[in-house]
Amino acid sequence: MSEAPNPSTPNQDRNTENWFTSWFDTPYYHILYKDRNYREAQIFMDNLTHYLNLPEKAKVLDLACGKGRHSIYLNQLGFTVLGADLSENSIAEASKNSNETLHFKVHDMREPFEEKFDAIFNLFTSFGYFENDDDNLTTLKAIKESLSEYGFAVIDFMNVNQVIETLVPEEVKTVDGIDFNIKRYVEDGHIFKEIDFEDQGKKYHFTEKVKALTLQNFQDLMDEAGIYLLDIFGDYKLKKFHKTESERLIMIFK
Repeated sequence: MSEAPNPSTPNQDRNTENWFTSWFDTPYYHILYKDRNYREAQIFMDNLTHYLNLPEKAKVLDLACGKGRHSIYLNQLGFTVLGADLSENSIAEASKNSNETLHFKVHDMREPFEEKFDAIFNLFTSFGYFENDDDNLTTLKAIKESLSEYGFAVIDFMNVNQVIETLVPEEVKTVDGIDFNIKRYVEDGHIFKEIDFEDQGKKYHFTEKVKALTLQNFQDLMDEAGIYLLDIFGDYKLKKFHKTESERLIMIFK
C-alpha cells in the first residue's frame, strides 16, 4: 500500500499525493511525535463523551487513529471502539491492544463503513491531507454515511488562523539522539512542514502537507455534504471558539 520513502529525493521532485502513507509508516514519525500529551488527550475524551452524552457501550469509530491512543482510552471508558487508519504499521502496533470491544483495521477514510456508529471522531488534525481537494468532501460524505440515525461526528482540527499567525519557520528538535530539522511555511492554501534528519549515516527528507481549512471552508464543505454543524469549540476543555486565539477548531456535526 505504501512505498518505501526515498530519503535522498528533493521535495520538489516528490509526488506528495500520498506523503502520509510513506511518512506515517516510518518509525521516525513516531519518534518525532513520541512526547504527545496523553493526559491532555484523555481529558479531551472525557469532556467530549460527557458533552455528547453517549449511551453506555456506544459504538465509536476513531477515524485516522494512528497507534490508537484515543481508541484505547475510549474503550477504557466503556465504549465499543473501532480504530481505523491507512497506515498498516500503525494499525499493526495498535492491534496489540485489541480485545472483545476494541478492534483496529486498515481503512481509507474516503470510504464509508458498512456498519453504523453512534459517534465518529477524527482527532488531532487528521483531515485535509489529500492532494485532491474533492477528497475532503468525499471524506465528509463517508463520515455522514457511517453514522447511525442519532449519531454525532467530531472533527478536531488546528485553528488555521492561529497556527499561521504563530508559525515557527525553523527549529531543530532532538529526540532519541536524532536532530530533526523542521521548516514550516504556507503555500498554495496549504501548511507545509519539511522534515530533514540523518540517522545511521543516511539522510532522510519528509514533507507534511495539510490543507489550511478555516471554519468557513468547513462550513461550505458541510453544506455541500448535507451535514449539520451543531457546535464549535476552541480547545480540549471545550471552551468557546475564538477565530484568532483558539488553539483548536473542534466541530460537532451530524
